Amino acid sequence: MDSKNAFCGFVRRYPALVAGTGAMLCITTLAGLDGIYSSGLWLMAPFGATMVILFGLPDSPLAQPRNILFGHLLTTLVGLIVLNSFGVQPWSLGLAVGLAVSLMMLTKTTHPPAGANPLIVMLSGQDWHFLWSPVALGAVIIIMGGLVYHRSTGQKYPVHW
Repeated sequence: MDSKNAFCGFVRRYPALVAGTGAMLCITTLAGLDGIYSSGLWLMAPFGATMVILFGLPDSPLAQPRNILFGHLLTTLVGLIVLNSFGVQPWSLGLAVGLAVSLMMLTKTTHPPAGANPLIVMLSGQDWHFLWSPVALGAVIIIMGGLVYHRSTGQKYPVHW
């Protein structure tokens, strides 16, 4: 058996280990960038949940690049708009999450971890820069990491763009 076939066999036998390794490498990359480029954040909690979907369920519609990128961007944008329009109130927190869920569903970009983004934006008082970093840059790095990792392990990803 050649090394490529042996590696593919390992990937099929130990999917949890393979998924965990991919998630570890991706988050380690983002955390490393956070240390190098201290001018902006590269990590946020929903990215940890994105790892579960991207590396554990790469065939899921929720794990596709379009859903990851636009799910995170749209929900963060909603959080910023609601925060700047109404401030932080119990009802505005609910409004932001509700609008974010609706917008993801209407645009067919549902990505469950992104549902937390409006709360993060509002409860931590983020400014418009947060949309760029960590959200946009982080999501792109995550998608690129998923592409490289899944293809290097012989898995088909993405299923669609």
